[in-house]
Amino acid sequence: MSPPPRRPAAALLTAAALAATLAACGGSGGGSGAGTDGSAPRVVATTTYAADFARVIGGADIEVRQILRPGVDPHDYEPSPADLEAIGSADVLIENGVGLESWLDDAISASGFDGVEVVMADGVAVRGAPEGEADHTGEGQHAGGDPHIWHDPRNAKIMVTNVEKGLAAADPESSATYRANLAGYTTRLDELDRENQRKIDTIPADRRKLVTNHDSFGYYVDRYGLEFVGSIIPSFDTSAELSGRAIDDIVSRIRASHVVAVFSESSLPPRTAQTIGREAGVRVVAGEGALYADTLGPAGSDGATYLEAERHNTDTIVDALR
Repeated sequence: MSPPPRRPAAALLTAAALAATLAACGGSGGGSGAGTDGSAPRVVATTTYAADFARVIGGADIEVRQILRPGVDPHDYEPSPADLEAIGSADVLIENGVGLESWLDDAISASGFDGVEVVMADGVAVRGAPEGEADHTGEGQHAGGDPHIWHDPRNAKIMVTNVEKGLAAADPESSATYRANLAGYTTRLDELDRENQRKIDTIPADRRKLVTNHDSFGYYVDRYGLEFVGSIIPSFDTSAELSGRAIDDIVSRIRASHVVAVFSESSLPPRTAQTIGREAGVRVVAGEGALYADTLGPAGSDGATYLEAERHNTDTIVDALR
């Protein structure tokens, strides 16, 4: 999918309106220099995953403002004036990158943010990136490719390392704490990776076939040796238009590949997946079993944190396919 043009006219108008609202509310742009008065840095994280990583690496003492709530799709979000005010006053802004938050560039411009910006995708080898751009190197939100980088724990290690560097840059006095938290979490990510592989290996080889709501599990499929048969929305972006031809195509591929289950996602309505499942004659995994793809779940759910969500996803996939 081609990246959208940078700052379309409609987005600029929206950003201008939000900026005017922010100014009227008395908001001011720019972080104020974390750590200079002994206070923890003010951190704004765009997605649920970014917020979870920030809290893990920053520890209990840092303040994290999370823009996207659990269950909210990040692809097509409209930032509020309160979001702009939070961004403008942040010392650190943590984002995914690779175009996931297509709305963020305009929000940053409108807010006047001038703190430390952390693009967690920096250094990650991006699937589907244009030739010659295999690595995301801070080229902004509109760099092409698959933004769902966290579904490979090896990428998650790069992401949290970037978070640690950003927090340490904003708050050098706490850098030893951030390094220690990173080391402990990296160990847990390695354990998750090994655990996922052990579980996937219990699925018979001819049943390791995945169909999801949209193309969001490519890194997971590549890491653990699954076959991606297709997605109901044939795009990295959930806002892509779904045609009758695309539905007919995925039903045909499900039948031809002898897929045994179709997986819905927690942030998307299961209706279309259920329709396709009925037409193809296969089970649809939805409801509490839906996969956590673009967002974590609320507190107390199986997907409240990154580690919990990834274990839920693997257990759900293994139970349905095995």
